Amino acid sequence: MTGCKQEQVKTAAAGPPVVPVSVAKAVEESVPTEIRVVGTVDASSVVQVKSQVAGSLERVGFTEGQNVKKGDLLFVIDSRPFQEALRQAEAAVGRDKAMVTQAEAVLARDSAQAKFAETDAARYAELSKAGVVSKSQYDQSRTGADVSREAVRATQASIESARAALEADMAAVANARLNLSYCEIHAPIAGRTGNLLVHAGNLVKVNDVPLVVINQVTPVFVNFAVPEQHLGSIRRLSAGRKLPVSAIGNDNGGRMAQGALSLIDNAVDSSTGTIKLKGTFDNKDGLLWPGQFVTVVLTLNTQTATVVPAEAVQNGQQGQYVYVVKADDHVEIRPVTAGRAFGQRMVIDKGVAPGEAVVVDGQLRLFPGAQIKAIDPGQLQSGKS
Repeated sequence: MTGCKQEQVKTAAAGPPVVPVSVAKAVEESVPTEIRVVGTVDASSVVQVKSQVAGSLERVGFTEGQNVKKGDLLFVIDSRPFQEALRQAEAAVGRDKAMVTQAEAVLARDSAQAKFAETDAARYAELSKAGVVSKSQYDQSRTGADVSREAVRATQASIESARAALEADMAAVANARLNLSYCEIHAPIAGRTGNLLVHAGNLVKVNDVPLVVINQVTPVFVNFAVPEQHLGSIRRLSAGRKLPVSAIGNDNGGRMAQGALSLIDNAVDSSTGTIKLKGTFDNKDGLLWPGQFVTVVLTLNTQTATVVPAEAVQNGQQGQYVYVVKADDHVEIRPVTAGRAFGQRMVIDKGVAPGEAVVVDGQLRLFPGAQIKAIDPGQLQSGKS
């Protein structure tokens, strides 16, 4: 009986067990002031590729979903009708050049005849004054000179007409060459192709349905809206520098794309009380995709604050609290006023001072005044003490 009492005394003297926990210190650091909203990704340029000539689609030079560079061959349309049209236009130009040459030769002949007629009329005028020839002979020579002069004017008009026809047919040649060049459709921008909407063998019309749509995905835009109360600070801060914008997709493992604010809309949306913004991302790693919903983080500036790991903050009936480790390795519950979270950390507005140690993991076995033993987080997760 006496031995049992001594064993009970020893057990009572041993006290409560030491609880193994993971501990971290509250630190004071510069924390970014951020606005978090949901946004959507848009391609920086969207082009619907259409045909500018009608004909049979002979060949497709890419595969669906392929990245193409500006100038890459996309489609080939049957060019034979346009080659014939070009040959006809070139033949018309050759005919017009011959007509111009012929008219210029006629002009040279008529000019010579007109010069001779003028000289002959002048001679008859002198002879008529001397009474050597009759007046009717002089009038006849004068009329011949007038006829020759008018013939020169008519020939000059025919030359102008031939030259005008030549210019019109040369324009027709240029147009035929342009239509012939349209038989090969090249990528107007660098980007990613979508579904092929018209396949080889089909007839295409001028400016009809698009053959394919190309989205330029480097760079991309991210559109989002923030409450209008932030407009003043956004405008003030963006006046002197580019405000950084981050975008996080739901399917990229938490990887964050970095960009910059590029547009503040010119009016507040009165129906929602928000202002629309746009961020530009180079997207060289391809994290963002047009049409995707992303979490947008707009960073305005930085402020100094007390920060602890987010896992240290617990929720209780009286509000949020943390377990603070005292100098004697015992813990106390400390109510806190938590600010916003960023990454894996949380701002503490009130309740914890920089340098104080807080329990990060193992809180379920704690109680006010419990003695703790700080161990490595990996050991705690594996059950080692």
